[in-house]
Amino acid sequence: MGRRNQHRERSSLAGPPWRRWIYGIIAIAAISALLYWSRRSSTEADLHVSPAAQTFGPTKENYGQAPTPAPEGMAWIPGGEFSMGANDPPDMDDVGMKAARDARPIHRVYVDGFYIDKTDVTNAQFAEFVQATHYVTVAERQPQAADFPGAPPENLVAGSVVFAPPVHPVPLNNYLQWWTYVKGANWRHPLGPQSDIKGKENYPVVQVAYEDAQAFAKWAGKRLPTEAEWEFAARGGQAGRPFVWGDDFRPHGKWMANTFQGHFPDTDSGNDGYVGIAPVAQFPPNPYGLYDMAGNVWQWTSDWYRPDYYQELAAAGGVARNPRGPDSPFDPSEPGERKKVHRGGSFLCTDQYCSRYILGTRGKGEVSTGTNHLGFRCVKDVTLPANASLSASEP
Repeated sequence: MGRRNQHRERSSLAGPPWRRWIYGIIAIAAISALLYWSRRSSTEADLHVSPAAQTFGPTKENYGQAPTPAPEGMAWIPGGEFSMGANDPPDMDDVGMKAARDARPIHRVYVDGFYIDKTDVTNAQFAEFVQATHYVTVAERQPQAADFPGAPPENLVAGSVVFAPPVHPVPLNNYLQWWTYVKGANWRHPLGPQSDIKGKENYPVVQVAYEDAQAFAKWAGKRLPTEAEWEFAARGGQAGRPFVWGDDFRPHGKWMANTFQGHFPDTDSGNDGYVGIAPVAQFPPNPYGLYDMAGNVWQWTSDWYRPDYYQELAAAGGVARNPRGPDSPFDPSEPGERKKVHRGGSFLCTDQYCSRYILGTRGKGEVSTGTNHLGFRCVKDVTLPANASLSASEP
C-alpha cells in the first residue's frame, strides 16, 4: 500500500476503469508473489519444518547495569544473545500462521546494549521538533510529477493514507476496501482536514513517513532501532513467549494491548477501552518498562524488508551480531515498492485478519507512506568509558 501507487490510482475512484486497473495491479502482484515463493518453496519447506529451526534458546542478557544514567523517557536495554523470530501461533489458526511466515526460521542473534524510548513518540514531542526546526513532513508536501511518473496532475495533492471502515461486512481479500488516500491528512490532521490532535498531546504521532521519523531521531540525538534491537527490547529478557506480556493473550480476562475487537474491518467494539488509537502507556509495560510494544500503532525500524532475510541469517549459521537487515528491499507482493520493516502491530490487529501482535512477527511499509496507525520510537547508543565493556551472561 504505497503512497506512490495511491497517487497513480486515484484518477477515478468510483468508475469501472479504476477498478479494472486496480484489479490488474493485484493480479500482477499475486503472480509475482506466486513465482517468488515457488522459487523458494523447497528451501522454505526445509527451514520451516525443521524442529531445530522452531526452537527458542535461552536469552543471555549482558552483565552489569547501565553504564550511564538513562536519558529522560528512555529505558536501558542490556543487550545480549537471544532467539529471534516467531514460532507457530498458540491457536495455530490460518491468520496467525500467515503472520509468522516471514518471521522464520528462529535464529540466534546478539545485540549490544542501548537505550530505547519507553513509549512511542507523542504528538507533543513531535510538535516540539517541528517548532524547533520548521520541518515539513512528507504528507504535508505537494507531490512532484517527476517523483510520480504517469500520475494525473489532479492526483498530485498532499495527503496520506487513512483507515476508512466500510459500513457493512466485506470479504478480506482486498485492503482497498478499508484504506483510502485522503487529501490533507497528515500528523496534525490524522484522519483528514476535519480532524485534529487538540487534547491528544499524549497520543502517538502518526502519519509519519520513514524520513520523517529519521529526521526527528536525528534532531533528538537518537536513531531508529534495528529490527533485532526492537525485538530484543520487546521480549524483555524472556525467551519464546508469544506475547510481549507472556503466554496468554488475555491473562485472567485482562486486555493487555490496544487491538481490534468486533468484526473486522467494519465494527470495532472497543472492548479493550478504545475504538481506534489510544494515548500511550495505557496498558502494562513489559519487563524492561516499555509500553505499547504490541498494538496501538506500528513502529518503524531501520531494516529494509525482505521476506527471506531470516533464511539468509539462518543459512549463515552461528550467531548474527548486531544485524542491520538486508542491503536492499524486496516485497514479492509489490516488487516496485521500497519497504522498511514495521514492528508491533496496531489497533487494527485481530485474529480475523492481522495477528501481528504476536511477538516476533513482522510488518512492512513503503518508505514514503504514513498511515493513521503507524508511529515510531527511538533508540540511543551507549558510549562506554575507556577500557569498559559489557559481556554476555551465562545461560
